[in-house]
Amino acid sequence: MFPPSFDTLPETTAALLETVQIAFVGTVVGFVLALPASAFAMRNIFPSYVTSPVRAFLGFVRTVPALFWAVVFVIAVGLGPLAGTLAVAVYSFGYLSKLLYEAFEAVDAEVLDALKVTGASRLVLVRQAVFTESMNNIVSQLLFMFEYNIRSSAVLGFVGAGGVGFLMISYIESLRYGNFTTVLLLTLATVIAIDLASGYIRKKFLPGFRPST
Repeated sequence: MFPPSFDTLPETTAALLETVQIAFVGTVVGFVLALPASAFAMRNIFPSYVTSPVRAFLGFVRTVPALFWAVVFVIAVGLGPLAGTLAVAVYSFGYLSKLLYEAFEAVDAEVLDALKVTGASRLVLVRQAVFTESMNNIVSQLLFMFEYNIRSSAVLGFVGAGGVGFLMISYIESLRYGNFTTVLLLTLATVIAIDLASGYIRKKFLPGFRPST
């Protein structure tokens, strides 16, 4: 595996960019779906006949690993980044929903009671109180999910779901281990860069976040 071989650097860079795109689009789609679903899973606002089926469905989605979803979507839509994006979106939907409805249920009950006495509806409570009070948590979980999906998307390529993983498996099968090392190093550099950018965003835009000095 050493030394790394950089003769396919353009091809590797393009595949890595595709992986980042899969992770980004999948995370955004999953988040858009998870936000309303997690709201309807809140037991402190909605009755059990609403929350129980929602939580059961989210539990099922979350239990199925992303790699299995990738296989399902490869069968459904064919090889390529679309299958990977859909797999990441579905897995992010289930995972983020769990994190978000637990954060939403931790909102101070006094804030909710203050709006309830004004006759506010459940949807108004969610929009005006829950989402507002949980915004820091929402952003933090969204950034974490994106970081996680970068690594997850790299693996999805092993089953033909596009991205850098597809390139990895082709290098392994053709015994091009030097190129494989190059892919690993570039993937590591990308993950570190995204982690640093995420830390900067948290420091810049999340009130109350103070890194140790």
